[in-house]
Amino acid sequence: MPGQGSPLRVATLPTGLLECLGFAGVLFGWASLVFVFKIEHYFEELCEPHAGLMGNATGQDDCKAQDERFSLIFTLASFMNNFMTFPTGYIFDRFKTTVARLIAIFFYTSATLMIAFISADSAVLLFLAMPMLTVGGNLFLITNLQLLYEQGISLRASFIFLSVCSAWHVGRTFLLMPWGHIPYPLPPNYSYGPWPGLGSGTFCFHSLCSGNGTRGEKKETAEPEKLDLLSEEFQSPEEEAPGPGQQQEALSFWSHVLSQRFAWHLVWLSVIQLWHYLFIGTLNSLLTNLAVGDRALVSSYTNAFAVTQFFGVLCAPWNGLLMDRLKQKFQKEAQKTGSPASEVALLSAVPSLALTSLLCLGFALCASVRVLPLQYVTFILQVISRSFLYGGNAAFLTLVFPSEHFGKLLGLLMALSAIVSLLQFPIFTLIKGPLWGDLFYVNVTLVLFTLLTFVHPFLVYRECWRKEPSPATA
Repeated sequence: MPGQGSPLRVATLPTGLLECLGFAGVLFGWASLVFVFKIEHYFEELCEPHAGLMGNATGQDDCKAQDERFSLIFTLASFMNNFMTFPTGYIFDRFKTTVARLIAIFFYTSATLMIAFISADSAVLLFLAMPMLTVGGNLFLITNLQLLYEQGISLRASFIFLSVCSAWHVGRTFLLMPWGHIPYPLPPNYSYGPWPGLGSGTFCFHSLCSGNGTRGEKKETAEPEKLDLLSEEFQSPEEEAPGPGQQQEALSFWSHVLSQRFAWHLVWLSVIQLWHYLFIGTLNSLLTNLAVGDRALVSSYTNAFAVTQFFGVLCAPWNGLLMDRLKQKFQKEAQKTGSPASEVALLSAVPSLALTSLLCLGFALCASVRVLPLQYVTFILQVISRSFLYGGNAAFLTLVFPSEHFGKLLGLLMALSAIVSLLQFPIFTLIKGPLWGDLFYVNVTLVLFTLLTFVHPFLVYRECWRKEPSPATA
């Protein structure tokens, strides 16, 4: 497909990476943001009368009501971050790329402007602004916000700059991104770009063109053999030519939702994600207690956490590389033994699932030990675990479920896990209330639940083992 929108495709990749790097994942910068909010006296009226500035800024027990208010905001924002995946996925499927991006830009810009002009007197608007910001997306400057604040750049200036950055998103929406969906697999002579027929001297619909100016659908019928080969090559394991009696079952969305695979994958995702959200939401209080109220020390560790979150982008490819290498290895073995492709896909997912659970367990154990320098190790394990979690989640759904259900399954999975994430607020209230700030019993309970996540890779491996053909059959 040379010449068919090649410059646009080349420009889309680096700008898309920059957009994801700079404006996605606001929740993982919450620890830095809440540190600044406290210095700006947000919800300071909830502190005890004699808490003072030091108690407020560092989150002493005198300000536990303030901490609970911030925890409630974070719980609501993290819930919306996942739960809204389902309706926004529907919007993307129904109204295509441009409409979905314009909605995201609206949420993002409205939220950044709202936070920019919020003061301590109107801090309650954070309940609206933070969920909108998580839906719209924003990471890079948020995770570095405290670093900027300490250099004299005000909270308002930071968020006004973020609002102005909306021009970047609007430009990509209308100049680079296609109006509709990108077909998968790509048909022959597919023309990429926002304007139909741009650069190819033809007019087409939804960026799907043929060289002679006719719609790509006509071209598809002209070369059915090529399209069939492409479709077969990129089929997911569940789409492998089912027999007549299995065809209806293979196309049933709810049959996959009610399967054991989906149920245990939901448990795996929900437990690990709850750990991450609870850790991020309570990090400021944790560091304050471990630093015995030393605000400079809390600031130093908060900055270290922000930096590790940023460099999490370097960890993202590791899980994909692991799964790709294992899949290639198992494919070679499958050719010798006659094993089906579905078994190869499942086997390649097992080490990724198990390693993600192991990383979460290590991160949870380190976070449970009340030694401040050890938290550097906790930060590293947390960001690696998070990268493996979300990358492995999408990869598992892609490998073991039909592609026509991927969007719906991912949206439903994230929505259900969002409901589980609501547990973080009652857990935080329990810690600040009856447990008097003692995390020991909560940490032990969550570590035991983390062990439960190892059941998922074990069951997947056992399923592969049962499907393994005997030597005589092979």
